[in-house]
Amino acid sequence: MDVSLSVSERAEKGRAARSAVPRSAHAVFEPAESRADPVEVLRGQDQSRLAFLVPIRHERMAESPFAFYRGAAAVMAADLAGSPDMGTTVQLCGDAHLANFGTFASPERRQVFDVNDFDETLPGPWEWDLKRLAVSMALAARDNGYGPKDFVTARHAVAAYRSAMARFAAQGAMSVWYEQLSLDSLKEALPSKADRKRIDRGAARARRRNSEKALGKLTETVDGRLRILSQPPLLVPLRDMAGDTEPDALRAGIEESFIRYADTLLPDRHELLTRFELIDMALKVVGVGSVGTRCFVVLLRGRDHGEPLFLQIKEATASVLEAHLPASGYENSGQRVVTGQRLMQASTDVFLGWSQSQQGHQYYWRQFHDMKGSADVAAMNPDQLMRYGDLCGWTLAHAHARSGDAVAISAYLGKGRAMDKAVARFAVAYANQCEQDYAVYRDAVRDGA
Repeated sequence: MDVSLSVSERAEKGRAARSAVPRSAHAVFEPAESRADPVEVLRGQDQSRLAFLVPIRHERMAESPFAFYRGAAAVMAADLAGSPDMGTTVQLCGDAHLANFGTFASPERRQVFDVNDFDETLPGPWEWDLKRLAVSMALAARDNGYGPKDFVTARHAVAAYRSAMARFAAQGAMSVWYEQLSLDSLKEALPSKADRKRIDRGAARARRRNSEKALGKLTETVDGRLRILSQPPLLVPLRDMAGDTEPDALRAGIEESFIRYADTLLPDRHELLTRFELIDMALKVVGVGSVGTRCFVVLLRGRDHGEPLFLQIKEATASVLEAHLPASGYENSGQRVVTGQRLMQASTDVFLGWSQSQQGHQYYWRQFHDMKGSADVAAMNPDQLMRYGDLCGWTLAHAHARSGDAVAISAYLGKGRAMDKAVARFAVAYANQCEQDYAVYRDAVRDGA
């Protein structure tokens, strides 16, 4: 944001951008003649992943076009490269589909709703995140059997983004920074008693997703010693790891990485972490697009009273956006993820930090279970899906307003539905492309390619 310009000057800049980049230009998607084979793009990503987990990734992605879309951020990043944008940069999520929003606990122990995945975060054009969200809305409508409503559903989310951005453009910087969606405020906004009860049930389930609950599900006591269960291939304690890496060496590497991670925490949080001791660690398969990367869970226990704390370690590689946008300014991709998350989220995990192992692998750390909850998108009817799109559109606008120029973006979007319709048309066109890519991909998985 150019802080040397006044609000009126930035608004005029946003409106003037419509002449150079008409909002109608965002409606168009035409695959480039040189477009890479999506199967080859995904196969290329497999090269740096743990080979024995790669089949799980492809099995999960092959479940549906929406599941494929979740794991194919690299494919869409290439398709968005060179697409029209008004020239205003924000901190991008980089993978802003519906399943990457959800609830978690704030440091004050309130349940809040926000973007919750930042593996691909990078500064870039705000339009890229908005289009990825809109396409996920269209695909979710189709997956749920509401194909004729794909355009309306996508348009709904874009309209929510536009409306929220107008609100943030009219607020002071501190007001924008501190705004967030609590579960209580979400429930109050729901018109249906049944939907409010559904939120209550989901919130109760999320509150139970904590380290105490994980202790009962993921651990066992053998010869008086607490340790993480072995549930291969989805949960593999380091003591059971086979192959070229000796378990003792791998454990030593994570222990050393743990020390480096602790040094990235704020002093008060570093002090809190010293109250715990490291007990055990295991490889843990999570998500869809992340499957095959080096992801671990670490069990710690309080030194005084033995309370459990599970931390998750996720490997951080270069963002898929870096092939098409200026590279990250951080040498450690874990620091890129952490910095992006802190910019975009209103509340962040107190144990969020990063490290690098002796082998050169880069990681970010966070709590494994901290009242995390996610919406069951597949179970939503059209009205519920559109209301959920409202939440995600508002949330994405808030994340962008925290790091970018809400005034210029809002002025470009305008008060009418021009941008809503344009991005929704793009979403439908790209959803068609995604379904074609999925068919090719599914055949490649079936044929063992």
